[in-house]
Order: sequence, then structure tokens, then C-alpha cells
Amino acid sequence: MNRTEIILQQLYQDVPALLPLKEKIYQACALMIHCYENNGQILLCGNGGSAADAEHIVGELMKGFLLRRPLPPAEKERFENEGVPELADQLQQALPAISLVSQSALCTAFANDIAADLVFAQQVYAYGKGRECLLIALSTSGNARNVVNAVHTARSLGIPSLGITGRDGGQLGELCTVCIQTPEKETYRVQELTLPVYHALCAVTEAHFFKE
Repeated sequence: MNRTEIILQQLYQDVPALLPLKEKIYQACALMIHCYENNGQILLCGNGGSAADAEHIVGELMKGFLLRRPLPPAEKERFENEGVPELADQLQQALPAISLVSQSALCTAFANDIAADLVFAQQVYAYGKGRECLLIALSTSGNARNVVNAVHTARSLGIPSLGITGRDGGQLGELCTVCIQTPEKETYRVQELTLPVYHALCAVTEAHFFKE
């Protein structure tokens, strides 16, 4: 049994309610891995608790999550040549990810000057244009207007999207390339299932690229 199988088996053992989503979760892992295999970056958005989840996912991707991620020898040599080998000993390899909810100046300026429901769409357009990206769209209802607009923008640019929603899926269930519709409807219950889902996605993606 490889590491991916171990991670996902543990997920379904811990949260049996997610077992019917097995195929969707596997497809989501494949989307994330494909993005990074093509030197891409993941963009994330959501509101409220989903905004916090977007930030959380970035934290798991941008540094070591379950595995060590030492710099490769060729990159360490660059720091040695710069005379700062200690930096190479502390820095870690990253899986590039950007939380679109984090840019408060841009978000508030665009909301005030243009339209509040387009703040994420603007960032997807800017970051995703001409680049290999994946948009992770988080919404417990699947209908958050600013998140839906971000997905529409991604689709117009040919960027795949991964939705994580509640049972009904909402508009994201129809729009996203892959949508994981957790089997709950109440907001806090959806959020309780969202966390183990994205922890597993991050762990599988990390295991694909880092072996330690």
C-alpha cells in the first residue's frame, strides 16, 4: 500500500461519512498534483469560515505539512555561493498557493470602487491569466456570489476548479471541474467535514512530491 492509499484509507476510517465521495476526492487529488507537476500555483477563496479554511490550506501547502521538505542540493549550493548556507538549512520547498482572501487593501479597494462580488474574480483574472493554475473554491452553500464569480472567471480562462461545498453543491456543484459535496447541509457541520477533506488532499499532494 502506497502513502496515498494509506492517507485516504485513514480518512475514510476516521470519517466514514466521506466514503461515498471517494471518487471525487481522488479526482481532487489528481487536479492538485497536475497543477504542481506543471509548475503551477493554487488559488483559494471563500467567505467567513471558508476564508479561514483557504488560509489554512495555504499554510499546509507552502511549508512542510506531514513531511520534511529540504531544499535540493543544487538549490542549497546557491545559498552557499551567496555566503548564507544557514538559510538553505531552514528554508523548505513549497507547493505555491495564494489565498485570495488575504489581500485586504486590494479586496476593500475593489469592493469600494468596482463591485464587492468581483473581488476574487479580479484576482483569478490577474493571477491566472497565462499561467497553469487551479482554483479551490470553498462555500458551504455552493452559492456564495463572489466565489461563483471567481469560478466563472477561471472557466473563461481555461483554469480548472475544485469546489468544496455542502450536500446540495449549489452553483459550484454545476460549475466546478470537480466538486466535493460533503454530506451535510448546516454550515458548521459542512465546515467540520471540510477540514479532514482538505487535510487529506494536502497530505496526498505533499506525498507525491516529497518523500521524507
